[in-house]
Amino acid sequence: MIKRLTGVLERVEPATIDLAVGAVVHELLVPDMVRRELQGRTGTTVTLHCLEFLEGTPGRGNLVPRLVGFLSEVEREFFDLVCEVDGVGVRKALRAMVKPVGEIATAIEEQDAATLATLPGIGAATAERMIAKLRRRMPKFALAVQRALPAGGPEGGDVLAETLAVLRSIGHSESDARRLVDGLRGAKKPWRDPQEALEAIYRQGQRRP
Repeated sequence: MIKRLTGVLERVEPATIDLAVGAVVHELLVPDMVRRELQGRTGTTVTLHCLEFLEGTPGRGNLVPRLVGFLSEVEREFFDLVCEVDGVGVRKALRAMVKPVGEIATAIEEQDAATLATLPGIGAATAERMIAKLRRRMPKFALAVQRALPAGGPEGGDVLAETLAVLRSIGHSESDARRLVDGLRGAKKPWRDPQEALEAIYRQGQRRP
């Protein structure tokens, strides 16, 4: 299973991206929230957290392996949960995820079916099923800045990279997330884990999006 890919972003399309990893170019499906973050970053090196699935008709022997790409493990885990809802699946989840994970998770946790029903492909009935199945599993996504994150290791760069991914996953734009992380670098302090780094950001008066 391919869990993560790092390569040069060659192309961004409405529903897919091309990522060059050495001599191999991978096509990855991406939800709109990821596409927006990658738009304008062609030619740069990016890391995508991946989810694999097979698409096609098993009885006809025409199954095709597909990869879905996300900017953080948080996004990938959330997407996987949404796919478990009856009547959703990978393709519908891809269309639906046009808002940051934090916003969608908050709507599920607060049983806001009206907001969920506005997501592409998610009607009133599917919104209710999402709430029934996922509501109790949403706090770690809706309150991402308070979740217990694994340490990024002794290297501060690893911690800051994970912090950047979490900021993007809860709705900060790419430029805003990088600005906040750059402020931490200026402190010249070794951060134990992303949780400590995020708390420092919000102590400095930054607000969640």
